[in-house]
Amino acid sequence: MELTGAEILVRCLKEEGVKHVFGYPGGAVLNIYDTLNAQDDVDHILVRHEQGATHAADGYARATGKPGVVLVTSGPGATNAVTGIATAFMDSIPMVIITGQVPTHAIGSDAFQEVDAVGITRPCVKHNFLVKDIKDLALTMKKAFHVATTGRPGPVVVDVPKDVTTDRYAFEYPKKIEMRSYKPASKGHTGQVRKAMDMILAARKPMIYSGGGVVLDKSHEVFTEFCRLLGYPVTNTLMGLGAFPGTDPQFVGMLGMHGTYEANMGMHHCDVLIAIGARFDDRVTGNIEKFCPHAQIVHIDIDPSSIAKTVKVDVPIVGAVGPVLRQLNRMIRESERKPDEKALAEWWKQIEEWRATDCLRYDRASKRIKPQYVMEELYRVTGGKAYVTSDVGQHQMWAAQFYKFDLPNRWINSGGLGTMGFGLPAALGVKLALPDEEVVCVTGEASIIMCIQELSTALQYGLPVKVVNLNNGYMGMVRQWQEFFYQKRYAMSYMEALPDFVKLAESFGHVGMKIEKPGDVTGALEEAMAMKDRLVFMDFITDPEENVYPMIPAGAGQNEMILV
Repeated sequence: MELTGAEILVRCLKEEGVKHVFGYPGGAVLNIYDTLNAQDDVDHILVRHEQGATHAADGYARATGKPGVVLVTSGPGATNAVTGIATAFMDSIPMVIITGQVPTHAIGSDAFQEVDAVGITRPCVKHNFLVKDIKDLALTMKKAFHVATTGRPGPVVVDVPKDVTTDRYAFEYPKKIEMRSYKPASKGHTGQVRKAMDMILAARKPMIYSGGGVVLDKSHEVFTEFCRLLGYPVTNTLMGLGAFPGTDPQFVGMLGMHGTYEANMGMHHCDVLIAIGARFDDRVTGNIEKFCPHAQIVHIDIDPSSIAKTVKVDVPIVGAVGPVLRQLNRMIRESERKPDEKALAEWWKQIEEWRATDCLRYDRASKRIKPQYVMEELYRVTGGKAYVTSDVGQHQMWAAQFYKFDLPNRWINSGGLGTMGFGLPAALGVKLALPDEEVVCVTGEASIIMCIQELSTALQYGLPVKVVNLNNGYMGMVRQWQEFFYQKRYAMSYMEALPDFVKLAESFGHVGMKIEKPGDVTGALEEAMAMKDRLVFMDFITDPEENVYPMIPAGAGQNEMILV
């Protein structure tokens, strides 16, 4: 039986097990929307802005490991989605974004609401397709999901002209796919894995440094096994938090620009660095010339282009984290060599001395609300079990520092692109996927305004997330940099026309709270968390001059941190 292109597209989504599509309708995709409306297997979530659609699908994907799916119209619909596509690309998040396009005969004519979606998105997708013939639609959709979810994951755009959605063709969905030019590696080279084992077991001052690749590969259990087998200090990147239990004494905290003193000093002084599913981001390395000056480096990554991209490594291993670590674990167990216990004990003694500096200390006697205290109390009130999304800035760093993640996929933030506006729609995507879990969006007064319209989406679909707004009246991280590096010239970083967030939340049909005293923090959090069926917007008025410490200044090394 022949189906329309719109019907074929929806059938493809069913075949892929897609339950939710996030989107916003427009002329070029109305045939697809009409078809979605006529069936019950795939639910459409109507956001209030296409950027919100991409962030919601992104949060959905990060929390579940399943690809997020977006549907937007041509022209401004597609361009509004680009920020969210780039966000997913930078953090390697599996997504399929279906963009409408003008009819094939009008492509290139500057037709109404026409943009070159393929050209615009090419730098920020794993791959993209323009489907000009209905005969190619089902196969293209299969390829899109395959590319998005295998190897190093990422967003894939499928641009579909309107006439393709009305044409008719017999539907047949491929059971499996073979792409000659796309064959991502899985198992690591045995010789390289053995070299890595020899280097790892010979270490006297080792560090295990893991990134988002461990989380994306669903390999936290085998990674934890690897860490415990060796007993070496473990640090995670911002994207890797939760891959190893954050409350475990073996974990020395997040590393990088706002990482702990003990993690960064350990990196600087280590003699063997084991990098797993991490890409040596500039926020981790600081000054690349000063990065790990004494270390031999083992680097495990599924993406060969990430290896030696910024840092020269001694033992590169191309492969998926899980299979490579299973190989390593087996070899380590079978080896007659064991880690040098005496050297390791001395190394841990040094690390504990660094840890004793208590680099995350803050003024607990302050009469102003300290944002660190709010995060500590949020962790306590939720038992450390919440799914926490964030926007970007100081609040993001405080959440990463003070909320201890013992499990993966629970810390959901824009790490690579640093996208303000991400937190709220991402939280809605998480809550939709996991309705029985507590979902909290940690944000700031500048970030939340970026996608505040998604409060309407939350009401329509009954998504009772909790919003923790750390309101210091500034674009906080911008102000901090201006204080440190621009002689306190606070150019355009002060928010002089903020709304009444309580009234704003209430106008969208939600509960609003304003918290101004430290003594009211715990009660407000407990009251909000008890309202299981309501979105609660908590506006915490925090110390406007509080800075995120520690901090590695631009151009400095990991051992050159500002502590207070």
